[in-house]
Amino acid sequence: MRFKIYPYTDFNFLSMFKIGVGAYIPLLIILLLISFCGCGYTTRSLLPPHIKRIYVENFENAIDITGETSEREVYKTYRPRLELDVTKAVIDKFIYDGNLKISMAEDADVILTGKLVDFKREALRYDEADNIEQYRIIILVSIKLKDIKENKILWQFDRFAGSYEYYTTGSQAKTESTAINEAIDDLARRIVEQAIEIW
Repeated sequence: MRFKIYPYTDFNFLSMFKIGVGAYIPLLIILLLISFCGCGYTTRSLLPPHIKRIYVENFENAIDITGETSEREVYKTYRPRLELDVTKAVIDKFIYDGNLKISMAEDADVILTGKLVDFKREALRYDEADNIEQYRIIILVSIKLKDIKENKILWQFDRFAGSYEYYTTGSQAKTESTAINEAIDDLARRIVEQAIEIW
């Protein structure tokens, strides 16, 4: 009886069945491990090694709700206690992320301070009757991260944004309250990423 040898240079899926799939199981396992290792994200901290703990000050509300706007698609809005919701969301995101430990101000290596500077609802889409079908909620904050030990500002932004787009009708419709919560969550996520991660 004569046997045909299939070298690796001639590898194809048909050859696997000719000589038996079992012979290729170790190779397949290695390839799968390599592919899993290659997928996903890796992160590293933006912060110096000595920074381990963060204190998040309560956000201030500096939104001017009396300001007028001439743009038809922009509407001044306001949500009571919005600054408290933002503060809680940011703290929760830091806890969930785990790279920086939340602490009291006296034990912190860095302090995050911020204030709300704008909160608006923009119309994005209209129907044939000129009714608004889609909005975008935008929350803008002024934020600063300070290194307490070295007494220096690590970064700061005057208008750092979180946003969320939502429909008012149809199967994808959401309430404005839900959209605001999503915008707060987006803002908090962006703040944490700015503080500690490079993707």
